[in-house]
Amino acid sequence: MGRSYGDVCLNPAGVLWQTTGLDRFIRLDESAGRLVCEAGVLLRDIQRLVIPRGWILPVTPGTQLVTVGGAIANDVHGKNHHVLGSFGDHVQRLNLTRTDGATIECGPDLLPDWFAATVGGLGLTGVITEAEIQLRRVAGPWLDTETVPYANLNEFFSLADDSESDWEHTVSWIDCVSAGGGRGLFMRGNPTDAGSRPEPRSRMITVPFVPPISLVNRLSLPLFNMAYFNLKKRQAGRRIAHYESFFYPLDNLLEWNRIYGPMGFFQYQSVVPREIGRDAVQAMLGEIARSGDGSFLAVLKTFGDRQPVGMMSFPRPGVTLALDFPNRGEPTLKLFERLDAIILEAGGRIYLAKDARMPRGLFEAGYPRLKEFQRFRDPGISSSLSRRLMGN
Repeated sequence: MGRSYGDVCLNPAGVLWQTTGLDRFIRLDESAGRLVCEAGVLLRDIQRLVIPRGWILPVTPGTQLVTVGGAIANDVHGKNHHVLGSFGDHVQRLNLTRTDGATIECGPDLLPDWFAATVGGLGLTGVITEAEIQLRRVAGPWLDTETVPYANLNEFFSLADDSESDWEHTVSWIDCVSAGGGRGLFMRGNPTDAGSRPEPRSRMITVPFVPPISLVNRLSLPLFNMAYFNLKKRQAGRRIAHYESFFYPLDNLLEWNRIYGPMGFFQYQSVVPREIGRDAVQAMLGEIARSGDGSFLAVLKTFGDRQPVGMMSFPRPGVTLALDFPNRGEPTLKLFERLDAIILEAGGRIYLAKDARMPRGLFEAGYPRLKEFQRFRDPGISSSLSRRLMGN
């Protein structure tokens, strides 16, 4: 769908293939929960097809407006990595078309090296044209959810550890500009049978224009974060939520990127090992506070103790912090350099699906299977990201 925040889907001065025309459902085995579809099918359309039939996609990212092919190529993750891993864990087969005309069918037990290179492979091993996905059983579209305010990182990690055994979905919003840093809202949920109840109406709101300056700035951000935290704190507790509002809170706010003004924004998402996660996150929050920059869309969560499916997959055991920063030019890039140093020292990595500026040294340190992956590259395919980080 071309919705990646970085340059993984860009190819300036070159050819760009848009695969959204490959949007057919091919086969659904309703007894086994196996779906075969073309790679341009949207996750949204899968959910709306299968949930009324008692199935759901096991893993989805924070938006359902992405394609199956994109979800595989970026090996997207959701709020339940500690239980079900990433999207690639549930792909049983995929078809790949190479620029030399060859077609490859692969899966976890069929040409597994090709499968591991293509899942999380950034579209660089060929064009994914078709996939078979294992769905999971659900009673309906509802989740039993709870929101718990926390005051600091110690409380966050305690909540995360205590929640992993009893809650499938865990995630938190963190106020990265609060005094002392680290307060936030921990959200967790489990699929539930809530019986027959009316589904909420979808209320689409569109940001109508690009303002002359970013609406997320040093003046507005502390007020905005404080108001959001206090509002949600008053609403804390248990409730039944529809899957769309819980999983995809921004999908009903169209063109939300416009609030960042004509210069746009950067997304910065990292993962660091769990054993030093608290210190690394605290160090990043300190750098952000000293810079005067900050993020409203700041998400902190933990990944489970499981190895990724793909050679170039982002998820790994650890703690991940994702933030949006208004683009203020050189000061923003200088802040990223300081955050990069923390990630490098911690032995972490940056999410390639959202990156547009990572230095090659950090990339190579964070993705140790790069040389192995290069053997499976399609020589006829490159992107802005591959040329920036891999040289071709």
